[in-house]
Amino acid sequence: MKRSEFMMGGQDIDNLTAGQAMENGVNFCHSSTSWRSMSSVLVDKGYGSLPVVDDDMNLLGIVSEYDLLGVLLEKRDEKTIKAEDIMTRRTITVNEETPINEVIKILEDKHLIRVPVVKGSRLVGILTRRDVLSCFLKASAEPPRWF
Repeated sequence: MKRSEFMMGGQDIDNLTAGQAMENGVNFCHSSTSWRSMSSVLVDKGYGSLPVVDDDMNLLGIVSEYDLLGVLLEKRDEKTIKAEDIMTRRTITVNEETPINEVIKILEDKHLIRVPVVKGSRLVGILTRRDVLSCFLKASAEPPRWF
C-alpha cells in the first residue's frame, strides 16, 4: 500500500518524500533463492527486479531481469544459480525521508527504474518511477471541495 493513495490533493509537491510514494508490500527473496524461483516471481508479478534480504530484512542486494538473463546468455546452469551468485551487492538506496525530487534525480542520473527504500539497512519499501508519477498526480490534484 502506498501512502499516496490517501492523498486528497492540494499538497506542496516540493515537500513530498520517498516514504509517501513508496510501495511497502515488497516481494523479496533470500540469498539462497533459486534462479527459477526468482524468474517465476518476476514473470508472474510483472516486476523487473527483486530485493535480496537476510532473515532480519536487511538489504543484501538486488536481482534484476538483466542478471537472470545473463545466466542464460552465458549458458550457465540455471539449476545451480542462487540469488547470491548474481545479485548486485552495491545497491543504490534511499530512505523514507529522502525528498521526492532527490529520488527523481537518482533515478534519472543512474538510469534506474526502481530503488529500494531502507531504514538503516532494513528494507521497508520500493519506489518505482511510476510510483513517483502517481504520487505527484495525487498530491497536485485539485483538492475536494467541501460544501
